[in-house]
Amino acid sequence: MRYLTFALTKGRLADKTLEALEKIGIGCEEMHDKTSRKLIFVNEEKKLKFFLAKGPDVPTYVEHGAADIGVTGKDIIMEENRQIYEVLDLGFGKCRMCVCGPAEAGSLLKHQEMIKVASKYPRIARDYFHNKKHQTVDIIKLNGSIELAPIVGLTDVIVDIVETGTTLKENGLQVLEEVCPLSARMVVNQVSMRMEAERIRWIINELKKNLN
Repeated sequence: MRYLTFALTKGRLADKTLEALEKIGIGCEEMHDKTSRKLIFVNEEKKLKFFLAKGPDVPTYVEHGAADIGVTGKDIIMEENRQIYEVLDLGFGKCRMCVCGPAEAGSLLKHQEMIKVASKYPRIARDYFHNKKHQTVDIIKLNGSIELAPIVGLTDVIVDIVETGTTLKENGLQVLEEVCPLSARMVVNQVSMRMEAERIRWIINELKKNLN
């Protein structure tokens, strides 16, 4: 039996994913050692391998077959647009993708005006404005504190992830429109889904039973 390989997003998502996998009996004891320098963690008994990656890299590993299964945020899946199967909403890591800005920017969204938008997620922003709102926008990709863009006059609004909204409020910004809800999702390599269908479907079904 060949190993099934999991690519997990570093940080909280990995911890929550391991917790969910352990509930169905397929965790990895090695991963609890936070001092370990290992890059690949193995569960020999179940023939499973695990590695940690940055969220945006997980779909790449899965698409190219370096991992059979991956767990990352819905925002990453939408932005990366890789040839992979999204098979399960794991129900944790919940937040929202929103259009945010100062209150007065709300009128710009209603009147279909040409506006400037800053985002770490240009694909998601473009799809929302062009295909859902049919509004022409100039999208500027930023990697740092997106909230800064409308404050210093670089853009009118931003498209970003919102969890509590505290940072927005502290900087005089607010949620103007919701683009979509987000959460952690399980994705599968297309070839693996055919070649290892039985094992992968078992994992999906067992995880579904344990979802709150």
